[in-house]
Amino acid sequence: MSTLADRPNTALLVVDVQNGVVAEAHERDQVVANINTLVGKARAGGVPVVWVQHSSDNLVKDSDQWQFVPELSRDGSEALVHKTFPDSFEATDLEDVLARAGIGHLIVSGAQTDECIRSTIHGAITRGYDVTLVGDAHTTENLSEYGAPTPDKVIAHTNLYWQYHRAPGRTAAVQNTDEVSF
Repeated sequence: MSTLADRPNTALLVVDVQNGVVAEAHERDQVVANINTLVGKARAGGVPVVWVQHSSDNLVKDSDQWQFVPELSRDGSEALVHKTFPDSFEATDLEDVLARAGIGHLIVSGAQTDECIRSTIHGAITRGYDVTLVGDAHTTENLSEYGAPTPDKVIAHTNLYWQYHRAPGRTAAVQNTDEVSF
């Protein structure tokens, strides 16, 4: 269990599923569909959905590229966290949002696997959260021309090492969309 006292609740984190982030992402449509399924499951189970939205010089706030993909719809009552660094906790109000809701366990989905997803799952576990990565609900673009592995290998590697990741008093896990229950 989480090392955060009095935080028995779970939340679904949807990280950077924005037009400009996932436009060229590996298996984009299936991953977005899986995230949509997760959002539906969370809402049906009364579990908070927390949306994270990145902005940068290449992803200008309020631009079409900055908007969430049209297949996903954020309910106005759901928390929205704006970020400018890969780790969704860094220089944001995410920790406050989660503390107010008594969240100690995060179910993580979104993009990009090799940057914001990895930074966020590591940031969460080091801050005391239990973290479940949804193995078929995160993606990245192909950066192999820069020396990175192909996206399928990046995703597989992240799922592989995260299922074995451990920290004192905290758990890390990988589940596919159909295995996640709220």
